Amino acid sequence: QVRLVESGGGLVQAGGSLRLSCAASGSIFKASINAWYRQPPGKSRELVARIRSDGSLVYADSVKGRVSISRDGAKNTLYLQLNSLKPEDTAVYYCNTIGGGYAWGQGTQVTVSS
Repeated sequence: QVRLVESGGGLVQAGGSLRLSCAASGSIFKASINAWYRQPPGKSRELVARIRSDGSLVYADSVKGRVSISRDGAKNTLYLQLNSLKPEDTAVYYCNTIGGGYAWGQGTQVTVSS
């Protein structure tokens, strides 16, 4: 059974930073977990960042220049570095494959105060 566990969220002031982590367990090709999504309050889940198969990185326009996705292959962990946070970044953040191929984890709450 695949399990995705996100962590690292919290309450920060605008302009602050957080680093989110994603750990995957179960019989999966862990490198396939290569995308971060978020779901703001009252809105649909949206793709924030992803790692393409060629290793290139893709970001949503709303976070470009402020966010960085990376992977630690040795630890089988996916990261999302959030910088210069804005109140509109407030959301529950999730990791998954591109397209959301596995059951969603519980996510990690990021709340940015103004």
